[in-house]
Amino acid sequence: MIAFSHADIAVLLFPALCLLAVGGILFLMTNIQVGNLFGRRRSTVITLYNGAFDSSSAVFLVIKVAYEAGLSLKNIFLFISCLSSIHIARTYLLLPRSHIPYPLPDGYTYGTQCEGPDVFTSQQGVKDQSRAESLKEGEGTEGEKGEQRDETEEGKAEGQEVLKATEGASLLHNSSKGPEANEEAIPSFRSCVFSKLFLTHLLWLSILQLRHYLFIGTLNPMLNLLADGDTSLVSTYTNAFAFTQFFGVFCAPWNGLLMDRHKRKAKPAESAVSGFGALQRLADMKSAVLSLTITVTQCVLFSLSAAIPILPVQYLTFILQVINRSFLYGGHAAFVAIGFPPCHFGKVFGTLMALSAVISLFQYPCFALVKGPLQDDPTYMNIAFIVLVTLAYSHPINVFLHCRQEIQQKGALKSPEVDVPELGEKDKQPRETDI
Repeated sequence: MIAFSHADIAVLLFPALCLLAVGGILFLMTNIQVGNLFGRRRSTVITLYNGAFDSSSAVFLVIKVAYEAGLSLKNIFLFISCLSSIHIARTYLLLPRSHIPYPLPDGYTYGTQCEGPDVFTSQQGVKDQSRAESLKEGEGTEGEKGEQRDETEEGKAEGQEVLKATEGASLLHNSSKGPEANEEAIPSFRSCVFSKLFLTHLLWLSILQLRHYLFIGTLNPMLNLLADGDTSLVSTYTNAFAFTQFFGVFCAPWNGLLMDRHKRKAKPAESAVSGFGALQRLADMKSAVLSLTITVTQCVLFSLSAAIPILPVQYLTFILQVINRSFLYGGHAAFVAIGFPPCHFGKVFGTLMALSAVISLFQYPCFALVKGPLQDDPTYMNIAFIVLVTLAYSHPINVFLHCRQEIQQKGALKSPEVDVPELGEKDKQPRETDI
């Protein structure tokens, strides 16, 4: 539609951009599930895919340079349309027929041999199964010790710890059999949407996304203002901005590596039981707190740089913008994948993107304010958004408090203060020698 549109039928651009927006988000949602195939590197792969989508903005620079070289827009967009055949072939030849589960069951296959012998086995599933069996054996051992000790207080405490871990293993084992085995343990989609995690994540995503939309929308008038109307200078800075967008594919994996590395550095007492069911999800969520905080901090620095009315400073603004944008969308997809049940991933991800798009409509009154009363000077608008962006810190704070509360309730982390009263009570019991 874009290729065949011109001044007489420019109305084609409206359905073309709607199809581009819908098709792009569906393409992203189906591709980031590939991260489920990589186990420990799951967050890294998810953010890498998001970074690749962010880098697609650099196509604008390619089109601009090709058009200035004499190629017609029709031929350029027809060529881009032909490239879509690569994605169609990849979809039918490489991707699985349905969604990719997480964690992967044993013997999981995909690609052209999905009906043949096993071509991919989940090593993580094997490790979890062996760990569950060892814990079950430990349960029997502790039970025998408990009988020999006449069920002393210490034996009971150890038995309860192993029982909790074994129950987690049973939940994970049942989850591989089908949704009927652990249907009660999975929260409903409605409860996910009305949870505090969903609401604060929506606030986090909407504010940061609106900040980026407003910057891109006011970039040209801002550059014209700072360059005193010099069109060649404005074109130079526009090309620099478009060129920096390409590096999103290199910046986004940093976020995933940060999350994966922070997750692997969990405490031994925590990681010993966090591999089962909901405790694994809480451990993953806890590793996302640092990523969410860094993303907000980047946006604050980006907003500060954009508010400085000095033209050379905008090179730094472009760099901070592409880094923060990569962290934003990569971290958003990774958090949805680990913060909500996998069976609701598509619904939760789509709902968040839809609601954040509605909130992004506030960019139009902001544009009108810049064009009207502010006379094409977005400086005061940029200062106001510095204050607004700081509200997004509420999300990582909420995630941290949620993880700490849930982990303590589920017994994944036990502080020494919990055991001291029990030992004290045990010592206060009368002994035969005292009697």
